[in-house]
Amino acid sequence: MSQATVPSGSAAAPQEARRLRPLRAAIFGFGTVGSSVARILAECKPEGVELTHVFNRNVGRKRADWAGTAVQWSEDADAVLASDADVIVELMGGLDPAGSFIRRALEAGKSVVTANKKLIAFHGVELEKLAAQRGGHIKYGAAVAGGIPVIPGIEQGLAGDRIEKLEGILNGTCNFILSQMEAGAEYAPVLATAQQRGYAEADPTEDVCGFDARAKLAILMRLALRVEVDPDEIHPRPITEVTAVDFSYARDLGCTIRQVARAQKTNGAVAATVGPTLIDLHSPMAWSRGTENMVILSGHYGGDVVFSGHGAGGHPTAVAVVSDLIALAHGSRRVDIPSQTTRIGAEFEVPHYIRFLVNDRPGIVAEITGALARERINIRAIMQKAGYPANALPFVVTVEPCKSSALQRALASIRTMDCLLEPPLDLQMLE
Repeated sequence: MSQATVPSGSAAAPQEARRLRPLRAAIFGFGTVGSSVARILAECKPEGVELTHVFNRNVGRKRADWAGTAVQWSEDADAVLASDADVIVELMGGLDPAGSFIRRALEAGKSVVTANKKLIAFHGVELEKLAAQRGGHIKYGAAVAGGIPVIPGIEQGLAGDRIEKLEGILNGTCNFILSQMEAGAEYAPVLATAQQRGYAEADPTEDVCGFDARAKLAILMRLALRVEVDPDEIHPRPITEVTAVDFSYARDLGCTIRQVARAQKTNGAVAATVGPTLIDLHSPMAWSRGTENMVILSGHYGGDVVFSGHGAGGHPTAVAVVSDLIALAHGSRRVDIPSQTTRIGAEFEVPHYIRFLVNDRPGIVAEITGALARERINIRAIMQKAGYPANALPFVVTVEPCKSSALQRALASIRTMDCLLEPPLDLQMLE
């Protein structure tokens, strides 16, 4: 039997040649995750993978002898991209210059492993097409939920199902803050603790305002629901307005509060949202503490599947990055999951929790119920705790399932009331 040969000029030739030697990996960004990836490669020495280059600004202060004497440390991105590295491990984050480095690597026929959720959310389809055209691959198992294998699980373990809904806790920083507040802490000192421990950036906006979770949700929607959405169409709500009194009322309702990302596809229409949400204490998401992440996927045939584990931190994320490298070294390719460009055009119809802070006077409840009634929204309960002063009185109204657009119209009218000390806090409730 004759042995097939691979033409030297074909896109497959570099891939075939790499099977004869270890996959040469170059790390771009030697921060928390990058150094953890190098540490795993140095200590575990996975078969078929070799760390050859590290690129970082001011790389001299990053140099680590434990990474091995063969590693080349560089501040010259052009030189590393032009080197014999087979795969660029991009761990810098952000759209630029990381996006430029990734595109140049793919155009040169190299493969890419990245944890860059923002880049994949906005440009993932384009980058996958470029990789396929040039004979390389792009893998991003670390882009969602840190070290939890959600993306490989969807691509391989659940590809045979039709996922209709996904929901979960996708940001470890927010989960740490809210679970600490559930135990009685205040927002500001908990945020400071998260920053000290490296869970939150100096500017925490991406996390606490929901943009990080939004990017991850958009990625999961493409893979699980098979819809390509513009992440900017998902309007996240911040956790910064949640206070201790909200956790107190939530406990009375048998609930707690978590930042939840949700998406659902029904009869071709797609709904998606990110924000602080009341969840039943019996829900698996209520059990998630600290920096843990959780994703629940609901399949038409297979039912619910839950992924849970540490979603933040250098080591968990590095595990996913190294797993992608090992998969590439052993010839694994991403599963091509077709998706369709889709607009977000549906709404969730769920109960809502609305907390008011008022300077008390007669007629407040009547005005609120009137505004809700005009939008045909039924009230479920009105709750008022004792012990608060009349000039700063918090109370809660919960309403039956309704469309968010109808509730927002009612709240727009309510916000004109002269007794309000701050805008009402509206949180969806999962049952």
